[in-house]
Amino acid sequence: MPSVKVFSAAVTGLDALTVEVEVDSTPGLHSLNIVGLPDKSVEESKDRIGSAIKNSGFIAPNKKNQRIIVNLAPADIKKEGPAYDLPIALGYLLTTKQIKFEHKNRIFLGELSLDGSVRKINGVLSVTLMAQAKGFKEIILPKENTVEASVVGGINIIGINNLTELTGYLEGKTVISPAEHLDYDYLVKNGSQSYDCGDFDISHVKGQESAKRALIIAASGGHNLLMHGSPGTGKTLLARALSSILPEMSRDEALEVTKIYSICGLIKNQAIIFERPFRNPHHSTSAVAVVGGGTWPKPGEISLAHRGVLFLDEFPEFPRNVIEALRQPMEGGEVVVSRASSSVRFPARFMLVAAMNPCPCGNYGDEVKPCVCSAHEIYKYQRKISGPMLDRIDIQISVPRETYANLTSEKSGQTSCEIRQIVAKTRKIQQDRFIDAKLHTNSEMGPKDIKKFCQLTAEAEELVKNAVVSHSLSGRGYHKILKIARTIADLADSEIIQANHVAEAIAYRIRPENDSFAGI
Repeated sequence: MPSVKVFSAAVTGLDALTVEVEVDSTPGLHSLNIVGLPDKSVEESKDRIGSAIKNSGFIAPNKKNQRIIVNLAPADIKKEGPAYDLPIALGYLLTTKQIKFEHKNRIFLGELSLDGSVRKINGVLSVTLMAQAKGFKEIILPKENTVEASVVGGINIIGINNLTELTGYLEGKTVISPAEHLDYDYLVKNGSQSYDCGDFDISHVKGQESAKRALIIAASGGHNLLMHGSPGTGKTLLARALSSILPEMSRDEALEVTKIYSICGLIKNQAIIFERPFRNPHHSTSAVAVVGGGTWPKPGEISLAHRGVLFLDEFPEFPRNVIEALRQPMEGGEVVVSRASSSVRFPARFMLVAAMNPCPCGNYGDEVKPCVCSAHEIYKYQRKISGPMLDRIDIQISVPRETYANLTSEKSGQTSCEIRQIVAKTRKIQQDRFIDAKLHTNSEMGPKDIKKFCQLTAEAEELVKNAVVSHSLSGRGYHKILKIARTIADLADSEIIQANHVAEAIAYRIRPENDSFAGI
């Protein structure tokens, strides 16, 4: 029989492409070879596929005197993972005439167990979106992946449990109904989004009104934030509270985030991720784990925090190369992982929220506890964060120790739900403003956008000029002030940026001389 061809898919970066699985069988001493740039996991599938075929009631490849060649095309794309088990097995059964079915307009994915059952795989959402866009009529995949794939309409989603069930379906002997399409609006309406903030509701943070104000501005404009203060002043709680006041993601944002988590195998029996990510890697995490990469590139923490919050506690304790590696993604909103054969891009439009102590003992500038560090130790500790890195952090605030009266006060401030509505309203203003600019928040504006959307009063412009001249601000620092001021004006529902908006923005960029962090 001439070679047969069935379709599968490969995921590169965040997107998928079609892979043609060609199987050819000729008489001769038994051999099974897989070509087309397979990785070790694909090579190892030969024995696994043989056992699955045998235990499903078919004649396994090693029981026939045949030379079998499997080609995964295109051959210049690395094929990795166990998702090719199923299409290779079906191609073999077709070429040996053990089954017969129409294989065009179908994509097959799935890892086979030795008993013929089909295991869950990663990257299904990207593949399903690609299959639908290219006009495939049906995608056949593990039953455990059907919920994830069902958010994509216009294509039949067939979930299977084992190889025997699949061959029965393909030959018309077994009926398997396509999975029901899960409409995004329906999922939202029926409570897939949960806003139970628990202990991290911002109303549970006692005092710290100036820090809360900074959080609202950061959440509204998507600005990066650095908090410094003594241990136990509430920096970590404030960071967690920030994630609770962010508005819900749009459909496109949710799909983008879900694709990333699908590739990493982090989808837990849910159709789509609605909640904005909050990632909190330990300071011992490697640069590859934070930024992404590896021999065969995978998303890192900054991509897993896409459209959400990346919280780096004990910021100076992270290795210098990890901190500096954040600089380009913070500006560009993506990370490019280059290898000799290709480059892969992963989205990384995150809000960086960093927290640190002002010195090794943590008490420099504290009004209650004395600092035991030398001036050199303080300088050395604070210099772990480079000037270029600090320049990229929009808002920098001090989180002081609260008084006993504030800590025990029964007075309750605004809840996360109430503040989220304010933030959502401000984000809507930005969405309408940037409808033709392909931007989401004020923090994403470039110099051209700033010139177009940041109109200042004469008094406000004079304030900016004085700040730039007197503090020798860089061009980036100047633009950061304008972007923060734009967000503050949006919160005040003001089309024109006023002097008080600029004054507040300057306060977040230029620290007073008596501040414990002012020397950096």
